[in-house]
Amino acid sequence: MELPAGFAIYLMTTPQQSGKARQYGLPAAHLAYRVSAGPHLFRTQGPVAIRGGVLVADQQGCDGPGNPEIFCQEVIRECAARGFQGAFFDFEGPVVPVLRRAVEHLAPIFLRRRWSLYVPERYALPAPAVKVVIPTALSGGSLRQRLAQAVQTYGAERVALGLSWAAEDFTLPASRGEGRPLSWEELDQLLHRRAPAVYFSDELCAHYFTYMHTGQSAHFTLFDDPSSMAKKLYIAAALGIRTGFLPDPGREEFLRELFTSGA
Repeated sequence: MELPAGFAIYLMTTPQQSGKARQYGLPAAHLAYRVSAGPHLFRTQGPVAIRGGVLVADQQGCDGPGNPEIFCQEVIRECAARGFQGAFFDFEGPVVPVLRRAVEHLAPIFLRRRWSLYVPERYALPAPAVKVVIPTALSGGSLRQRLAQAVQTYGAERVALGLSWAAEDFTLPASRGEGRPLSWEELDQLLHRRAPAVYFSDELCAHYFTYMHTGQSAHFTLFDDPSSMAKKLYIAAALGIRTGFLPDPGREEFLRELFTSGA
């Protein structure tokens, strides 16, 4: 499949599966770190040798208080020791003040070392080294408009895509915009059993179909495949965005189709 030229796609993978990124010529985003109490940088995976790509850390173990300086030193040492090109702080939920101070402390250091620091929009700073990861998963609105707004706010060079493989089933009316996550097997079974007409949403940049349970509410099912993922990349590239983080879909055929030339 032809993808936009010059687009850096980091495959988000565990150290045990990092060979998959090399198989497709992609840099790896290593899902191997967590911010623990203190805060401290905690390695969640075993002693698997990893090098290159970027460090990815969530904050599930961070309880809020503390001094960020030791944590920042741990991040710098880990990036230097493993030849990482930067770090992606995949922090969820409200801003944790100590982690925001850590981002502020690391920004000039990463800039001097020519590393990139990727953060959610809640942690965005007006610093060149801090790049803002914009999720592409939407249940409403327009992906193109969402990315255009981010580019206008931060500049295209500071925006990265937080890609995801959608597979959700919404019971209508879905007033809260939340669907039930589907496994690929469940999605395949729905498609086989219902044989629905499948459409493509230009706004959400994903496939969808509807169906009705007998005597029950209508359902709206939204999902991605390699073709919709490629279209997201082309929308981003047209806006000047050149970096994205892609989770491993757990379907090898999706990666082959997306990253094998001529597939």
